[in-house]
Amino acid sequence: MTNKNQTLGEFIIENQKSHQYSSGELSSLINSIRLAAKVVNFQVNKAGLVDIIGDSNTINTQGEEQQKLDFYANDTFINALRNRNIVCGIASEEEEDFISINSLDKSNNNKYVVLIDPLDGSSNIDVNVSVGTIFSIYKRISKTGTKVVLEDFLQKGSKQVAAGYIIYGTSTMLVYTTGFGVNGFTLNPAIGSFYLSHPEIKFPKNGNIYSINEGNYLQFPKGVKKYIKYCQDETNKAAYTSRYIGSLVSDFHRNMIKGGIYMYPNTSKNINGKLRLLYECNPIAFICEQAGGVATDGFSRILDIIPKTLHQRIPFYCGSPSMVNKLKSLMINN
Repeated sequence: MTNKNQTLGEFIIENQKSHQYSSGELSSLINSIRLAAKVVNFQVNKAGLVDIIGDSNTINTQGEEQQKLDFYANDTFINALRNRNIVCGIASEEEEDFISINSLDKSNNNKYVVLIDPLDGSSNIDVNVSVGTIFSIYKRISKTGTKVVLEDFLQKGSKQVAAGYIIYGTSTMLVYTTGFGVNGFTLNPAIGSFYLSHPEIKFPKNGNIYSINEGNYLQFPKGVKKYIKYCQDETNKAAYTSRYIGSLVSDFHRNMIKGGIYMYPNTSKNINGKLRLLYECNPIAFICEQAGGVATDGFSRILDIIPKTLHQRIPFYCGSPSMVNKLKSLMINN
């Protein structure tokens, strides 16, 4: 029986034995992410009151203008993971290369690497729109006690041992999976604890929300254009509605709760797509599938894609099974 008064810490301890790696390291790792999330949440909630919003006048390795909060969130999560000595490597969307932890310490037997998008949707922070953090956890494939290598990070999404996101919105939530379903925890700001609020989240098999930046319609693949027209067809028995925030975590979270599809196609301007496979698509796809949804690049399962580079971009579609499968049929036949 689900206990909605259960804290995230209690939930982690209770469910630790169900995971194949029950040494406690994974539990400590998720606890570190939880603590960092509370620190970032505190700063996000001060946006507009202190000089922490706006552009930093620097460009990240993706060629995108960084926000001040991008720097803050990136440093906060990296330091939280580094200082507790529970991971052997970290890769961040904001860093050009991965970070090796204790690479010269031969006694370092940490097994996990973390990939993270510290502040997804940060360009929305100035206008008080929900933003988030996305994280992905793998067991290293190189020998423990040695320096991590690129291959430790370039693993298929199906190899993830845990993934999750934090959404900083009207309430702050941490949603994660270790491969045994998806659970959501809401932060009680009065006492600083996350409580189980959304147990065993499941995607509705169908939905009526489609989320896409229709401003790029002319650049979309034919299959995506046909799907949008299908959703807009007045003779369609299903009443579809367009809802797009422009923050992956926010759009995905809403669709997972209410039923819908999130779409970020490749375009004539971004022929390989724009979202990052390792920092955004893989963790969201893992959560999506664990909640009963489907995640694809339009043709193949996201979690089966073998990464080639640390910052690889791909097209991304995920959501309620019937909606994604309809999109795939239109993509394959065009």
